[in-house]
Amino acid sequence: VQLQASGGGLVQAGGSLRLSCAASGRTSSTDAMGWFRQAPGKEREFVGVFRWSGSITRYADSVKGRFTISRDNAKDTVYLQMNSLKPEDTAVYYCAARMVWSSTWPARMDYWGKGTQVTVSS
Repeated sequence: VQLQASGGGLVQAGGSLRLSCAASGRTSSTDAMGWFRQAPGKEREFVGVFRWSGSITRYADSVKGRFTISRDNAKDTVYLQMNSLKPEDTAVYYCAARMVWSSTWPARMDYWGKGTQVTVSS
């Protein structure tokens, strides 16, 4: 499975941005698509995850109510809509996939894509 994240950029605080994660390869073998982020000097952290079968989503408390994950089945693409962005949301955002849905999140992911930079200015 190959993953390609895109859509990052520079935005002012309070603004919005939508990231995309295009999946290719044996995507039918995966049931979870997640977003993670890593800010400079910090560990990578869980942002949210989407389950292909059932359309279940889970979010980190820090983004709940501001970020939304959605999908486009026809394009094998998952989106991360980010609203009310804050400077602390600045990070490299990664999409990742897991073959089996987990009952607890964050969970270990099986596939990772390259990240896309999101910078929120104050």
